[in-house]
Amino acid sequence: MSRIDYFLHSPELITKMRNITQGLEQFTIDGKLRALVETRVSQVNGCVYCVDLHLRESRKLGELQQRLDSLPVWKESPFFDEREKAALAWAESLTNIAQTHAGETEYSTMKQFFSDLEIVELSISISLANFWNRMAGGFRRMPKQANVE
Repeated sequence: MSRIDYFLHSPELITKMRNITQGLEQFTIDGKLRALVETRVSQVNGCVYCVDLHLRESRKLGELQQRLDSLPVWKESPFFDEREKAALAWAESLTNIAQTHAGETEYSTMKQFFSDLEIVELSISISLANFWNRMAGGFRRMPKQANVE
């Protein structure tokens, strides 16, 4: 059940946040990895609207369904390489920052696989995904059902 339509009550600010989010497309980090990370953040936060959105985006960017299916168990999955696992661990660490305090292990692992710019870009992507999860999830925004054939 949907709650307040936050766009109706703050259209200028929500439009600014959407524009910032669209700016992520200009990042140097691979869009497919960014979408994968945003999907995982949304899964951790339990945001049905954002999970649906990022899964569709991932598929559009050519992500394999088998990898998307195993994303909740990425730590054990053979379908993700060490670089991707570092990004997913960092995503979970930042998403759960009250418990993890952005762990040193996750950060050090990121430094092995990503440039400083890429770490900043991934962190911005993770932070914005968390923002949108809290908005869409908090206000119970629901995805539209796809046409089933």
